[in-house]
Amino acid sequence: MTRLIVVRLLFGALTLWAVSLVVFAATQALPGDAAQMILGRDATPERVEALRDQLDLHEPVAVQYLNWLQGIVQGDLGTSYSNRTEVTEVLSGPVLSSLTLMGLAALAATPVALLVGAVSALRRDRAFDHASSMGTLVVASIPEFVVGILLILLLGPGGLGWFPSVYSREGGPDQWVLPVLTLAFAVAPPIVRMMRATMIEVLESEYVQQARLKGVDERAVLWRHAAPNAIGPVAQVVALQLAWLAGGVVAVEFLFNFPGVGKILMDAIENRDVPLVQAVVLLIAGIYILVNLIADVIGLAANPKVRVANR
Repeated sequence: MTRLIVVRLLFGALTLWAVSLVVFAATQALPGDAAQMILGRDATPERVEALRDQLDLHEPVAVQYLNWLQGIVQGDLGTSYSNRTEVTEVLSGPVLSSLTLMGLAALAATPVALLVGAVSALRRDRAFDHASSMGTLVVASIPEFVVGILLILLLGPGGLGWFPSVYSREGGPDQWVLPVLTLAFAVAPPIVRMMRATMIEVLESEYVQQARLKGVDERAVLWRHAAPNAIGPVAQVVALQLAWLAGGVVAVEFLFNFPGVGKILMDAIENRDVPLVQAVVLLIAGIYILVNLIADVIGLAANPKVRVANR
Protein backbone atom coordinates (compact mmCIF):
# COMPACT_ATOMS: atom_id res chain seq x y z
CA MET A 1 0.00 0.00 0.00
CA THR A 2 2.79 2.43 0.92
CA ARG A 3 4.68 1.62 -2.26
CA LEU A 4 1.56 2.24 -4.34
CA ILE A 5 0.99 5.64 -2.71
CA VAL A 6 4.63 6.67 -3.23
CA VAL A 7 4.57 5.60 -6.88
CA ARG A 8 1.26 7.39 -7.49
CA LEU A 9 2.60 10.54 -5.83
CA LEU A 10 5.69 10.48 -8.06
CA PHE A 11 3.55 10.04 -11.17
CA GLY A 12 1.24 12.77 -9.88
CA ALA A 13 4.19 15.16 -9.51
CA LEU A 14 5.34 14.37 -13.06
CA THR A 15 1.80 14.92 -14.33
CA LEU A 16 1.59 18.29 -12.61
CA TRP A 17 4.94 19.27 -14.11
CA ALA A 18 3.68 18.30 -17.58
CA VAL A 19 0.48 20.28 -16.98
CA SER A 20 2.54 23.27 -15.89
CA LEU A 21 4.47 23.15 -19.18
CA VAL A 22 1.28 22.96 -21.22
CA VAL A 23 -0.59 25.70 -19.36
CA PHE A 24 2.43 28.02 -19.39
CA ALA A 25 2.89 27.52 -23.14
CA ALA A 26 -0.83 28.03 -23.74
CA THR A 27 -0.96 31.27 -21.75
CA GLN A 28 2.14 32.55 -23.54
CA ALA A 29 0.41 31.87 -26.86
CA LEU A 30 -2.61 34.00 -25.97
CA PRO A 31 -3.04 36.90 -28.40
CA GLY A 32 -2.38 40.43 -27.31
CA ASP A 33 -0.06 42.03 -24.79
CA ALA A 34 -0.83 41.47 -21.11
CA ALA A 35 0.45 44.89 -20.04
CA GLN A 36 -1.56 46.63 -22.75
CA MET A 37 -4.75 44.77 -21.79
CA ILE A 38 -4.28 45.60 -18.12
CA LEU A 39 -3.73 49.32 -18.70
CA GLY A 40 -6.23 49.66 -21.55
CA ARG A 41 -5.96 51.09 -25.03
CA ASP A 42 -5.43 54.66 -23.84
CA ALA A 43 -2.23 53.83 -21.93
CA THR A 44 0.93 55.53 -23.13
CA PRO A 45 3.80 53.39 -24.48
CA GLU A 46 5.94 54.47 -21.52
CA ARG A 47 3.41 53.14 -19.01
CA VAL A 48 3.08 49.90 -20.96
CA GLU A 49 6.85 49.39 -21.02
CA ALA A 50 7.10 50.20 -17.31
CA LEU A 51 4.44 47.60 -16.50
CA ARG A 52 6.14 45.04 -18.73
CA ASP A 53 9.34 45.58 -16.75
CA GLN A 54 7.42 45.27 -13.49
CA LEU A 55 5.85 41.98 -14.62
CA ASP A 56 9.18 40.65 -15.98
CA LEU A 57 7.62 40.24 -19.41
CA HIS A 58 10.91 41.24 -21.08
CA GLU A 59 12.61 38.12 -19.71
CA PRO A 60 13.07 35.12 -22.03
CA VAL A 61 10.21 32.62 -21.94
CA ALA A 62 12.37 29.91 -20.35
CA VAL A 63 13.42 32.27 -17.55
CA GLN A 64 9.80 33.31 -16.96
CA TYR A 65 8.77 29.64 -16.72
CA LEU A 66 11.55 28.73 -14.29
CA ASN A 67 10.79 31.74 -12.09
CA TRP A 68 7.09 30.84 -12.10
CA LEU A 69 7.78 27.16 -11.38
CA GLN A 70 10.10 28.09 -8.52
CA GLY A 71 7.37 30.23 -7.02
CA ILE A 72 4.84 27.38 -7.35
CA VAL A 73 7.18 24.97 -5.53
CA GLN A 74 7.63 27.54 -2.75
CA GLY A 75 3.87 28.09 -2.48
CA ASP A 76 3.88 31.46 -4.24
CA LEU A 77 1.25 31.45 -7.00
CA GLY A 78 2.16 34.94 -8.12
CA THR A 79 0.21 38.18 -8.28
CA SER A 80 -2.98 38.74 -10.22
CA TYR A 81 -2.52 41.10 -13.14
CA SER A 82 -6.05 42.47 -12.83
CA ASN A 83 -6.08 43.76 -9.26
CA ARG A 84 -2.43 43.37 -8.17
CA THR A 85 -3.46 41.01 -5.37
CA GLU A 86 -1.83 37.73 -4.41
CA VAL A 87 -3.39 34.84 -6.34
CA THR A 88 -3.78 32.81 -3.15
CA GLU A 89 -5.86 35.60 -1.66
CA VAL A 90 -7.98 35.91 -4.80
CA LEU A 91 -8.66 32.16 -4.92
CA SER A 92 -9.23 31.47 -1.22
CA GLY A 93 -12.94 32.31 -1.24
CA PRO A 94 -13.86 30.89 -4.68
CA VAL A 95 -11.97 27.64 -4.03
CA LEU A 96 -13.84 27.11 -0.78
CA SER A 97 -17.16 27.76 -2.54
CA SER A 98 -16.34 25.38 -5.40
CA LEU A 99 -15.12 22.63 -3.07
CA THR A 100 -18.30 22.98 -1.03
CA LEU A 101 -20.41 22.75 -4.19
CA MET A 102 -18.48 19.71 -5.41
CA GLY A 103 -18.68 18.06 -2.00
CA LEU A 104 -22.43 18.54 -1.75
CA ALA A 105 -22.89 17.15 -5.28
CA ALA A 106 -20.73 14.12 -4.43
CA LEU A 107 -22.64 13.49 -1.19
CA ALA A 108 -25.94 13.76 -3.05
CA ALA A 109 -24.98 11.65 -6.07
CA THR A 110 -22.68 8.86 -4.86
CA PRO A 111 -24.81 7.08 -2.19
CA VAL A 112 -27.97 7.31 -4.31
CA ALA A 113 -26.15 6.07 -7.43
CA LEU A 114 -24.61 3.12 -5.55
CA LEU A 115 -27.98 2.21 -4.06
CA VAL A 116 -29.79 2.42 -7.40
CA GLY A 117 -27.08 0.33 -9.07
CA ALA A 118 -27.22 -2.33 -6.36
CA VAL A 119 -31.03 -2.52 -6.45
CA SER A 120 -30.95 -2.75 -10.25
CA ALA A 121 -28.58 -5.71 -10.00
CA LEU A 122 -30.80 -7.43 -7.42
CA ARG A 123 -33.85 -6.85 -9.64
CA ARG A 124 -32.12 -7.68 -12.88
CA ASP A 125 -34.34 -7.61 -16.00
CA ARG A 126 -37.31 -6.32 -14.00
CA ALA A 127 -39.19 -3.06 -14.40
CA PHE A 128 -36.95 -1.11 -11.99
CA ASP A 129 -33.81 -2.33 -13.77
CA HIS A 130 -35.10 -1.37 -17.20
CA ALA A 131 -36.28 2.04 -15.98
CA SER A 132 -32.98 2.87 -14.26
CA SER A 133 -30.93 1.70 -17.25
CA MET A 134 -32.95 3.80 -19.67
CA GLY A 135 -32.99 6.81 -17.34
CA THR A 136 -29.23 6.80 -16.73
CA LEU A 137 -28.54 6.39 -20.45
CA VAL A 138 -30.71 9.41 -21.28
CA VAL A 139 -29.25 11.61 -18.52
CA ALA A 140 -25.67 10.61 -19.40
CA SER A 141 -26.20 11.71 -23.00
CA ILE A 142 -27.24 15.25 -22.02
CA PRO A 143 -24.49 17.86 -21.37
CA GLU A 144 -24.44 19.24 -17.84
CA PHE A 145 -25.32 22.79 -18.88
CA VAL A 146 -28.40 21.47 -20.69
CA VAL A 147 -29.36 19.57 -17.53
CA GLY A 148 -28.99 22.83 -15.61
CA ILE A 149 -31.20 24.71 -18.08
CA LEU A 150 -33.86 22.01 -17.88
CA LEU A 151 -33.80 22.14 -14.07
CA ILE A 152 -34.15 25.94 -14.20
CA LEU A 153 -37.14 25.64 -16.53
CA LEU A 154 -38.73 22.97 -14.33
CA LEU A 155 -37.88 24.05 -10.77
CA GLY A 156 -36.86 27.68 -11.24
CA PRO A 157 -38.94 30.86 -11.41
CA GLY A 158 -40.18 30.02 -14.90
CA GLY A 159 -41.55 26.65 -13.74
CA LEU A 160 -42.59 25.52 -10.28
CA GLY A 161 -40.70 28.41 -8.69
CA TRP A 162 -39.19 26.32 -5.91
CA PHE A 163 -35.59 27.50 -6.24
CA PRO A 164 -33.81 30.61 -7.57
CA SER A 165 -32.02 30.21 -10.88
CA VAL A 166 -29.16 32.66 -10.21
CA TYR A 167 -26.85 32.84 -7.21
CA SER A 168 -26.79 36.06 -5.22
CA ARG A 169 -24.93 37.01 -2.06
CA GLU A 170 -28.19 38.00 -0.38
CA GLY A 171 -29.87 34.66 -1.19
CA GLY A 172 -30.48 31.72 1.11
CA PRO A 173 -29.35 28.07 1.12
CA ASP A 174 -32.01 27.17 -1.47
CA GLN A 175 -29.91 28.80 -4.21
CA TRP A 176 -27.42 25.92 -3.86
CA VAL A 177 -30.01 23.30 -4.81
CA LEU A 178 -30.06 23.67 -8.60
CA PRO A 179 -26.23 23.76 -9.05
CA VAL A 180 -25.87 20.74 -6.76
CA LEU A 181 -28.61 18.82 -8.59
CA THR A 182 -27.05 19.66 -11.96
CA LEU A 183 -23.67 18.27 -10.95
CA ALA A 184 -25.27 15.27 -9.23
CA PHE A 185 -27.22 14.34 -12.36
CA ALA A 186 -24.04 14.70 -14.41
CA VAL A 187 -21.91 12.30 -12.33
CA ALA A 188 -24.49 9.74 -11.15
CA PRO A 189 -25.31 7.74 -14.36
CA PRO A 190 -21.85 6.15 -14.89
CA ILE A 191 -21.71 5.18 -11.21
CA VAL A 192 -25.15 3.55 -11.40
CA ARG A 193 -24.27 1.54 -14.50
CA MET A 194 -20.88 0.44 -13.17
CA MET A 195 -22.34 -0.55 -9.79
CA ARG A 196 -25.04 -2.61 -11.50
CA ALA A 197 -22.56 -4.43 -13.76
CA THR A 198 -20.10 -5.12 -10.95
CA MET A 199 -22.79 -6.23 -8.51
CA ILE A 200 -24.25 -8.67 -11.05
CA GLU A 201 -20.81 -10.18 -11.58
CA VAL A 202 -20.19 -10.49 -7.84
CA LEU A 203 -23.64 -11.96 -7.11
CA GLU A 204 -22.93 -14.70 -9.67
CA SER A 205 -19.53 -15.55 -8.17
CA GLU A 206 -18.84 -18.88 -6.45
CA TYR A 207 -18.22 -17.51 -2.96
CA VAL A 208 -21.57 -15.68 -2.94
CA GLN A 209 -23.36 -18.79 -4.16
CA GLN A 210 -21.61 -20.83 -1.48
CA ALA A 211 -22.65 -18.36 1.22
CA ARG A 212 -26.24 -18.71 0.10
CA LEU A 213 -26.01 -22.52 0.14
CA LYS A 214 -24.79 -22.34 3.73
CA GLY A 215 -28.00 -20.54 4.64
CA VAL A 216 -26.51 -17.10 5.27
CA ASP A 217 -29.16 -14.39 5.43
CA GLU A 218 -29.61 -12.62 2.09
CA ARG A 219 -28.88 -9.21 3.62
CA ALA A 220 -25.63 -10.53 5.07
CA VAL A 221 -24.74 -12.02 1.69
CA LEU A 222 -25.35 -8.68 0.04
CA TRP A 223 -23.59 -6.35 2.48
CA ARG A 224 -20.82 -8.62 3.86
CA HIS A 225 -19.84 -10.61 0.78
CA ALA A 226 -21.10 -8.91 -2.37
CA ALA A 227 -20.95 -5.16 -1.68
CA PRO A 228 -17.32 -4.97 -0.37
CA ASN A 229 -16.01 -6.81 -3.43
CA ALA A 230 -18.09 -4.66 -5.78
CA ILE A 231 -16.96 -1.34 -4.28
CA GLY A 232 -13.32 -1.75 -5.40
CA PRO A 233 -13.89 -1.53 -9.18
CA VAL A 234 -16.69 1.02 -8.71
CA ALA A 235 -14.35 3.26 -6.71
CA GLN A 236 -12.35 3.93 -9.88
CA VAL A 237 -15.47 5.13 -11.71
CA VAL A 238 -16.54 7.20 -8.70
CA ALA A 239 -13.09 8.81 -8.63
CA LEU A 240 -13.23 9.65 -12.32
CA GLN A 241 -16.64 11.23 -11.90
CA LEU A 242 -15.63 13.20 -8.82
CA ALA A 243 -12.46 14.30 -10.59
CA TRP A 244 -14.64 15.39 -13.51
CA LEU A 245 -16.41 17.71 -11.08
CA ALA A 246 -13.22 19.77 -10.84
CA GLY A 247 -13.56 20.64 -14.54
CA GLY A 248 -17.31 20.33 -15.03
CA VAL A 249 -17.99 22.78 -12.24
CA VAL A 250 -16.73 25.59 -14.52
CA ALA A 251 -19.71 25.41 -16.89
CA VAL A 252 -22.20 24.95 -14.07
CA GLU A 253 -20.86 27.90 -12.11
CA PHE A 254 -21.02 30.07 -15.22
CA LEU A 255 -24.63 29.01 -15.84
CA PHE A 256 -25.80 29.82 -12.30
CA ASN A 257 -23.44 32.79 -11.79
CA PHE A 258 -21.92 30.89 -8.86
CA PRO A 259 -18.90 32.65 -7.26
CA GLY A 260 -16.41 29.79 -7.59
CA VAL A 261 -13.22 29.00 -9.47
CA GLY A 262 -15.21 28.61 -12.69
CA LYS A 263 -16.28 32.23 -12.69
CA ILE A 264 -12.78 33.32 -11.65
CA LEU A 265 -11.28 31.32 -14.52
CA MET A 266 -13.65 32.79 -17.12
CA ASP A 267 -12.94 36.33 -15.90
CA ALA A 268 -9.19 35.67 -15.83
CA ILE A 269 -9.20 34.40 -19.42
CA GLU A 270 -11.19 37.43 -20.56
CA ASN A 271 -8.80 39.82 -18.77
CA ARG A 272 -5.71 37.83 -19.81
CA ASP A 273 -4.79 37.42 -16.16
CA VAL A 274 -2.09 34.83 -16.80
CA PRO A 275 -1.04 34.00 -13.18
CA LEU A 276 -4.68 33.45 -12.21
CA VAL A 277 -5.36 31.20 -15.21
CA GLN A 278 -2.24 29.15 -14.51
CA ALA A 279 -3.09 28.74 -10.84
CA VAL A 280 -6.68 27.63 -11.47
CA VAL A 281 -5.65 25.06 -14.11
CA LEU A 282 -2.95 23.62 -11.84
CA LEU A 283 -5.44 23.49 -9.00
CA ILE A 284 -7.93 21.51 -11.11
CA ALA A 285 -5.17 19.12 -12.20
CA GLY A 286 -4.05 18.66 -8.59
CA ILE A 287 -7.58 17.82 -7.46
CA TYR A 288 -7.90 15.30 -10.31
CA ILE A 289 -4.65 13.56 -9.29
CA LEU A 290 -5.53 13.54 -5.59
CA VAL A 291 -8.99 12.05 -6.16
CA ASN A 292 -7.55 9.29 -8.34
CA LEU A 293 -4.96 8.50 -5.66
CA ILE A 294 -7.71 8.19 -3.05
CA ALA A 295 -9.63 5.89 -5.42
CA ASP A 296 -6.61 3.61 -5.79
CA VAL A 297 -6.24 3.36 -2.02
CA ILE A 298 -9.95 2.62 -1.56
CA GLY A 299 -9.80 0.00 -4.30
CA LEU A 300 -6.94 -1.79 -2.57
CA ALA A 301 -8.52 -1.53 0.86
CA ALA A 302 -11.83 -2.93 -0.39
CA ASN A 303 -10.39 -5.83 -2.40
CA PRO A 304 -7.96 -8.18 -0.59
CA LYS A 305 -7.15 -10.06 -3.82
CA VAL A 306 -5.84 -6.88 -5.41
CA ARG A 307 -3.71 -6.13 -2.33
CA VAL A 308 -2.13 -9.58 -2.51
CA ALA A 309 -1.50 -9.25 -6.26
CA ASN A 310 0.34 -5.95 -5.75
CA ARG A 311 2.79 -7.32 -3.20
